[in-house]
Amino acid sequence: MTLRFYDTATATVRDFAPAHPGEARLYYCGATVQGMPHIGHVRSALVFDQLARWLAHRGYRVTTVRNVTDIDDKILANSAASFAPDYDGDHPCEPWWALAYRFEQAFNAAYDAIGVGRPTYEPRATGHVPEMHALIRTLVDAGHAYPAPDGSGDVYFDVRSWKRYGELTHQSVDDMQDAPDADPRGKRDPRDFALWKGHKAGEPETARWDSPWGAGRPGWHLECSAMAAKYLGEHFDIHGGGLDLRFPHHENELAQSTAAGQRFATLWLHNGLVTYAGEKMSKSIGNTVSPADMLAEARPLAVRYYLGQAHYRSVLDYRPTSLAEATAAVERVESFLRAARDAGADLEGTAGDVPRAFGDAMDDDLNVPQALAVLHETVRAGNSALADGRAAELPARAVRAMTDVLGLTGLMDLGDAAGNPGEHAALDALVRSLLAQRDRARAAKDWARADAIRDELAAAGVAVRDASGGSTWSVA
Repeated sequence: MTLRFYDTATATVRDFAPAHPGEARLYYCGATVQGMPHIGHVRSALVFDQLARWLAHRGYRVTTVRNVTDIDDKILANSAASFAPDYDGDHPCEPWWALAYRFEQAFNAAYDAIGVGRPTYEPRATGHVPEMHALIRTLVDAGHAYPAPDGSGDVYFDVRSWKRYGELTHQSVDDMQDAPDADPRGKRDPRDFALWKGHKAGEPETARWDSPWGAGRPGWHLECSAMAAKYLGEHFDIHGGGLDLRFPHHENELAQSTAAGQRFATLWLHNGLVTYAGEKMSKSIGNTVSPADMLAEARPLAVRYYLGQAHYRSVLDYRPTSLAEATAAVERVESFLRAARDAGADLEGTAGDVPRAFGDAMDDDLNVPQALAVLHETVRAGNSALADGRAAELPARAVRAMTDVLGLTGLMDLGDAAGNPGEHAALDALVRSLLAQRDRARAAKDWARADAIRDELAAAGVAVRDASGGSTWSVA
């Protein structure tokens, strides 16, 4: 099957036809590092990590770019409201660039924890101001942008000058909301968006760059267009990001890049959002769950499995039982691979060991749920073979090849090459022995003994979660 993806711009599933033969060039929006990462950030990064891994598996030379927005209105506002972590002087506010760097590291730690590969390039907006100036100049010269006449130093994109504006989200300009990214007094149309923001009184002197239009800083949308073109060229294959970025961010990127004469991205891919028990996550409601919360409850292996198990375009709904269910599912895979190795199977799978049904699913708009169904069916077949005393090498190699592609293998505890269990396997055996004793005590209604075992595990830093399918554990 040919690789096919759902293109947001055309609302159709299209064949993947690389702009450069043998290559796959992918840009997806990274974080605006104004605060700690949330699940939506990590899910988006994981989706495009899965995509990059699959493109590489299919033989493409993959180049990925994930930007870091390290200068922004919200970063400046959060800096002004913050206190420096090691404050002992007259200036308690944490500098905006220090705050941005601190949160950038928090994002990378969350990505690394669940095995999201580092992109080929991870450019920061503040490192690409000259490229942004060049793009603004092109747009001004072409009549698609203009400096504000009020002396503010702002430069705006003229949305009505570009007849294709709205093509990504299929909207008419007249139906769009006003652009809220700058004071509208210097705009020809309230929907015009800022390419360059003039420096304002009270803003840090370090948050300004000289430009032909006055000192200031770049607009958010401009940053991605400039960095995508620098690292991937003016025509590349895929632009991705969360569904919430379609408008105005991606619409504005597409407009300014194509108005400047670029072909820009061939395909637009957008991942769905994350909800909590069917409701939008909100701090005001108190139903938010952070990556740190998830990693405190379950192994990184289970967190990656959970965040990556739904189709990338669908909503991912988080429930209190989600991680326990993901743990049970992925540890069945891990247990089979360990058992197969103990029985003498060689687990060094290769790309050729990936089952055709798995490949067909992944080729069909990255259908991970269907691919996981193939994975679990292969595990069941392998376990049946082991139970019957038959060789399980072929299913074991297939399972290992699939977990490699999905980025799960590196988070598993499969023991060493000689079959000796790793640290997690050894701990798992001990904890499960205690959980079995606890189950027997509960069956005998010896609640004191059952509670004592749970307390003993808790004292050792092991959290136990009881569910209908049995108890699971994680390091608290």
